[in-house]
Amino acid sequence: MKLESKLTLFNTLSKLVIVILFVLLLPPVIKNINQNFTDSKLRKQKNKLLDIIKATGPKDYVYATYSPLKEEYYSLEEDSLQEQLDTIQNEKRRIETDTIEYRILSYNFNVQQKHYLLEIGKSVDTIGETTSPLQNIALEILIGMVLLTILADQVYTNYVLRPLNLIIKTKLIGRKFPNFGVYQEVKTTTSDFQHLDLSIHQMVETIEQTFQKEREFISNASHEIMTPISILQSKIENMFEQEDVSDELKVRLLEMQKILNRLKIITKTLLLISQIENEQFLKEDKIIVLDILTEVQEEISIRLQDKNISYELDIPQTWVFVHVNKFLLFNLFFNLVNNAIKYNKESGAIKITGTHENNKHIISVIDTGIGINAEELPLIFNRFKKFRQSLQQDSFGLGLPIVKSIATFHHIEIEVQSEKNVGTTFKLTFPPGLIEISG
Repeated sequence: MKLESKLTLFNTLSKLVIVILFVLLLPPVIKNINQNFTDSKLRKQKNKLLDIIKATGPKDYVYATYSPLKEEYYSLEEDSLQEQLDTIQNEKRRIETDTIEYRILSYNFNVQQKHYLLEIGKSVDTIGETTSPLQNIALEILIGMVLLTILADQVYTNYVLRPLNLIIKTKLIGRKFPNFGVYQEVKTTTSDFQHLDLSIHQMVETIEQTFQKEREFISNASHEIMTPISILQSKIENMFEQEDVSDELKVRLLEMQKILNRLKIITKTLLLISQIENEQFLKEDKIIVLDILTEVQEEISIRLQDKNISYELDIPQTWVFVHVNKFLLFNLFFNLVNNAIKYNKESGAIKITGTHENNKHIISVIDTGIGINAEELPLIFNRFKKFRQSLQQDSFGLGLPIVKSIATFHHIEIEVQSEKNVGTTFKLTFPPGLIEISG
């Protein structure tokens, strides 16, 4: 999940928790507010009545009365109690045939040497009538504010994380590894992102320099090694022409020549990889797919016959490679087929198929060989790894690294599926435009 999505999810969940807490706390809060408001109103009414009674005397006010709907209650009567009374509490009163609960203010006082009790009440039911509307209004306001803040959080999160997304897109995803191009600073006012951008640039710059040094070393070393190898091979060939060379020495010279040939093959392979990675090849060739795979078959037919391996092509005749390097693609398929023969069983089979899936052309090289161990599968294209089965086959372990370099050069995706003692499939997915359908 993206960081932006995680932040949005967190903000949404946190506000959802606030809404739930608000809904749970709202009823008692509203009830308390209504009660306090009612108590305040009762005290104000008491003060007004006391002012009137003290001014005119209590004679005309000694009675009890109720509103027509029995929602309010008022009473003033002589009181026999001497203790001071000033309370507000809920009490029930029976009025005619109804028993009603009131919020009653009770207050006693002395006027003209007489003790009076004043009671002012308001029906509890009428106090609660405003609770539900207030709750609904408060809840609607809260939900509106929460939605507004979620939207604001989303907009602000997008704004704050935009430099990070730009760093990932331009400095990591948008770069062709290990060629990273010219550094361009990502504009941001967030110091953390500025530090991240600079750190990634420095890391990438170090990686690029390291890769460049490796390429230069391989290229230079390959060129330098080829010269003494050629000289040694010439000297050995000249020694064969001498009459005084014994048979024993000739055997040793043949062994030396064989070692030099192996060294020459390795050097040429490393040089080829270096040239591919430095993009020293043009991609201007156009060739029928079936033709290049047939050429591979003809080139390697002797090895197929030696192990009695069948070679089947199931490729549409209308498929044509365009904007490719024929020499490199030939090497790609040659190495795949060569590996399929090398690690195949006697009287095994090799099948090359062409399919069209999801608007992409796919060529698969399928063999019935010994398969690849699951733990070795992720490392088969690593030129610095040589596995047990390569050692058993007297292999240099550079065939698949060449395949990977050529595939990367042509933007071809490689997927490998293998099952031990059943076989291996190399699935090549070609980018749009690399294969066309001829008329």
